[in-house]
Amino acid sequence: MIRNPDWWRGAVIYQVYPRSFYDSNGDGIGDLPGVTAKLDYIASLNVDAIWLSPFFTSPMKDFGYDVSDYRNVDPIFGTLSDLDKLIAEAHKRGLKIMIDQVLSHSSDQHPWFAESRQSRTNARADWYVWADPKPDGSPPNNWLSVFGGSAWAWDSRRKQYYLHNFLTSQPDLNFHNPEVQEQVLSDVKFWLDRGVDGFRLDAINFCFHDQQLRDNPPSMAIKEGSIGVRKENPYAYQHHKFDKTRPENLQFLKKLRALLNQYPETTTVGEIGDDDSLQTMADYTSGGDKLHMAYSFDLLTEQHGADFFRKTVDGIEKKLTDGWPCWAIGNHDVARVATRWKAESKEQLKAYMVMLLTLRGSVCIYQGEELGLTEAELQYEDLVDPYGITFWPEFKGRDGCRTPMVWHHKESHGGFSDARPWLPVYDEHYSAAVALQHAEENSVLTAYRAFLGWRRTQPELLKGDIEFLDSPRDTLVFTRSHGEQTLLVALNLSNRPATISLPSAAAPVESTPEFIGGQWQGNELKLEPWGSDIARL
Repeated sequence: MIRNPDWWRGAVIYQVYPRSFYDSNGDGIGDLPGVTAKLDYIASLNVDAIWLSPFFTSPMKDFGYDVSDYRNVDPIFGTLSDLDKLIAEAHKRGLKIMIDQVLSHSSDQHPWFAESRQSRTNARADWYVWADPKPDGSPPNNWLSVFGGSAWAWDSRRKQYYLHNFLTSQPDLNFHNPEVQEQVLSDVKFWLDRGVDGFRLDAINFCFHDQQLRDNPPSMAIKEGSIGVRKENPYAYQHHKFDKTRPENLQFLKKLRALLNQYPETTTVGEIGDDDSLQTMADYTSGGDKLHMAYSFDLLTEQHGADFFRKTVDGIEKKLTDGWPCWAIGNHDVARVATRWKAESKEQLKAYMVMLLTLRGSVCIYQGEELGLTEAELQYEDLVDPYGITFWPEFKGRDGCRTPMVWHHKESHGGFSDARPWLPVYDEHYSAAVALQHAEENSVLTAYRAFLGWRRTQPELLKGDIEFLDSPRDTLVFTRSHGEQTLLVALNLSNRPATISLPSAAAPVESTPEFIGGQWQGNELKLEPWGSDIARL
């Protein structure tokens, strides 16, 4: 019996990075039984779903985003039966389970690639993107890898180059081959049959490449925002016209959606890293026949502030039309938002939380965000991320946002593990431990729990339209309307008091958490630094 096929609209999805969540067996690495052990904590946050970062069999060159078996669990994370138990226990608590699917590329240790590279005539010879060198032996074109250098690696057996948009150990699958598409869809079906409720689709606009292998033109403006890389990375110097976001991708997404439609109450959220990410999000989520929702890197950069937030949200609202966004201000690939947006107080972190959780769309929250964790400062010898090792010291990689969760301030390794963790627990994180914040009335964790619990009861915030109102500098004011009901959201995103004049008076919503609220005098609202208010029009 179908209860709520559209549960994903307005849902809050909690991202778990299993390696760093909780270690159940004392080997220093988090695992699936560790996630199961902490399900009550996740449920207490009042979120709707869990997104599990990859747990598939992998040589872990990119920590699970290099898959060598799409239908199994890597032994460091547990077993398939551990996953089955996790799904069952999550469902008992009303939590959906979404898993990370890496469709565009595999590990070079995958049996498919091992066979493909043996010759130009074997059964899987065309399962990956192979190309002859130029007459001078150089790569086929100028495409670059996100992780630095050419996107082409030489293979001496085939005497050809293969494409890798990420690490050389992550060869790109050839989606122009129908057999590849059918195999990938079959692997997705495997997990649907196992009971997962949806998929976060990694780098989903990378599946297809230009078959003519045309050179990318230079970028007219070197920017980091929408493609998810920093300016010191030469990847930002190109306009990525031919190596990704190809039109053929839309037809594949329709096949994927048709499969998901056979499993009611399942969903997809796509990761979009592109030169024009907002337009791509619109293209990929429109019409109800491709992705259910998508997110980009636009709020995952160092840019922030009221003007930037409004411009970004306005930009996507104008393009999305019937599509549905999924917002995130942090994940496992970017510096933690508390550091990235220079948060200096709990009030500031709470203001960013209210902003995120009142936008139109669904929301992803990255583990530790609800604790206000800062980016961990690690020594070079502690790094394990190949991205950071390559670009050190200008870019320190992604390890700083992947350090272990801190469960208890008085336990070794923050209660994450009895053994030395795969990444060190950051000393400054002990004071933000769950055990401390759980008992503190004014903590960031308490605010998340309270606001998320209240948000669930507000149809306007879950599914309503959004419209911005003009307001003073460093403030955001917008309405969320659903049916005959309208909520007004006002945010002061500065460390100075703000006064906002509105066209008409509004009635404060008494049921909001205590940290929400300003002073109303007629149609004038006064907000404390980093204050917010939600009222009914």
